[in-house]
This record gives sequence, C-alpha cells and structure tokens, in this order.
Amino acid sequence: MTQNHVSGMETSAISVLKRAVELDQSGRFQESLVCYQEGIQLLMDVLKAVKDDSKKGRYRGKIKDYMDRAEQIKAHVNQVKEDGKYHEQIRIAEDATGYSYDTLFKPYISSLLTEVWVQDPYIRHTHQLYNFLRFCEMLLKASCKVKKIHLLTSQDEADGGQQSSALAELKESVGAQGVTLDLQFSSTIHDREIRFDNGWIIKIGRGLDYFKRPKGRFSIGYCDYDFRQCQETNVDIFHTKHTKTL
Repeated sequence: MTQNHVSGMETSAISVLKRAVELDQSGRFQESLVCYQEGIQLLMDVLKAVKDDSKKGRYRGKIKDYMDRAEQIKAHVNQVKEDGKYHEQIRIAEDATGYSYDTLFKPYISSLLTEVWVQDPYIRHTHQLYNFLRFCEMLLKASCKVKKIHLLTSQDEADGGQQSSALAELKESVGAQGVTLDLQFSSTIHDREIRFDNGWIIKIGRGLDYFKRPKGRFSIGYCDYDFRQCQETNVDIFHTKHTKTL
C-alpha cells in the first residue's frame, strides 16, 4: 500500500471522526455512533498499513478513545430505547445540503429491517412520485432485507391517472426485486410519518418533499441529492419496542 493511499485513508478517518464528534456534541447520538464506527474502521485500516512504531502507538490510543466513547453512546442509546424515551431532532436549515435520503436514513437502517410503512399525503405530483421512487431505491440498496413497503397517501384529484400509472409501474418494478409494495389511499390524512419494523419512527415536517428544485438540469445536485438544497424542516426521530402498522 502506497504512502499516498495511507494518507488518504487517514484524511478520510479524520473527516468522519470530526463529524462524529460534532454529532455527538449536538446530541445526535445514533448518527454519531454510525460515524464513530466508520471512522474507527478507517483508523484500524491505517494502523495495519503503517510501519512506524510510534505512529502505531498513537493510532492505537486514538482508536481506544473513540471506541470507548462509541461504547458509551451505544449503551446510552440502548438504555433510552429500552425505556421508550428516545427522541432526537434534526433541524434542516433553509438551503442546507447534505440531507439525501441515504444520508438521513442510514443511521436507522439495520439488517433487522424487513418492513417499512410510509404515511405521506403528498405522493401525488411528478416530483413527489420521483421522491418516493428514490426512497424505495435507497431501501433496496441499503444493508437490510426489506420485503414489504406500505404507502398510505392521498389521491390526486386533478390528475389521478398519472399518479395511478406511476405507482402501478413502481409496484411492478419493486416486485421484480422481490419486494411487495402495498398501496392505500386516504382523503383525510395530514401527518407524515415513516416507520421501520426495527423500531425506528421518523417524522419529517415536510414528508419526503423537502428538496428544492435544482437550478438547472445540468447543475450540481440534479442527480446527487446530497448536493441538493433543502427547504427548512424538522426531522423528529423516535424509537419504540413495539412496532405497529400505521
């Protein structure tokens, strides 16, 4: 392994661990735990690659410190979850970036996740349907084995044909991936909520529709939503031991 490669891994580890500390200090413990784990693994890869004994000792010390903190956070999160009192809030500022579905939901997806319930009255217009499609794609490529996705939304009274055909096509497409898409409609729902059967509940003030329009079809953020500007909204995360359907 070249020195440049080792330096690159070290830089990545520093960046991830810096983010872990920031999340830790702001009380976003589940997210910080994921970053600590990723950063520790990167530091361990660096440790294996370096030859200098003094550097090895320094890396071992840092790894131990971060592992100790990660264990403390893990114990705290598990206890709060056990008590049924877990609540975390993420404030997405106006024009903020870095909140793609992959980034936002990753800390709450685990190998235990097999079923997802989405309640969002605004999966109707073209861009909203694409948002739900991206959410489904995120689940399909995540480190879980989702077998069923439930969507409860409202019907588009102005152009119901487009909504119906789009959701029917999506249902067939995810079905080809071995996932069942259950579609239900309600004319009275207002609240937005996403529920995972591993106990996590995510409530986004704007639902899945919190991204702004890109500035152009060839602008950064058109494809990669981590670069897409967001509208201001709050994300509230809860955990329950008893997951029930919406």
